[in-house]
Amino acid sequence: MTTGHVLLGLLTRGQQHGYDLKKAHDATFPAVRPIAPGQVYAALERAASRGWVREVAVEREGGPDRTVYALTDEGRAELDRWAVTTEPAERLVAHPLATRATVAMLAVGADAARDLLDRQRAVVADRMRELTAHKLTGGLTLAEVLATDHAIAHLDADVRWLEAAALRVADLAEELA
Repeated sequence: MTTGHVLLGLLTRGQQHGYDLKKAHDATFPAVRPIAPGQVYAALERAASRGWVREVAVEREGGPDRTVYALTDEGRAELDRWAVTTEPAERLVAHPLATRATVAMLAVGADAARDLLDRQRAVVADRMRELTAHKLTGGLTLAEVLATDHAIAHLDADVRWLEAAALRVADLAEELA
């Protein structure tokens, strides 16, 4: 995902200036880190240089000038292309926990690595329960529900990996010996 494409999507709602786009991003995607204003303006500059957005006005409302941007036909075509393009599946995924478990095994032994994996499984399971409870409270936006479902699915996969990894610790310990 690129910031520029997200901004193009937000501009489908109509002309906006950078600060409005920042607020719209943060409201629409509450599960991700808030976007920095500098990131918004840099992405808008890149999009403008590609012909995807254009400046339509400069407003001044008791503060600095605010440039208003609009989506161009070229930008809409790019957004339409991007929105239906699948993401490639990662060939290998480097996960910090896999690295930590391997190093723990090397440094302090299989029992410590197995203990780490068991404790991490409890942490992940607790987070899954928190997210499920949050989802059941209701009142979430569709974006929040989608983000929560995505997080729960990834955490579920993590639990399955942690269980499998704990079973494989002995094999890896022999391999590394």
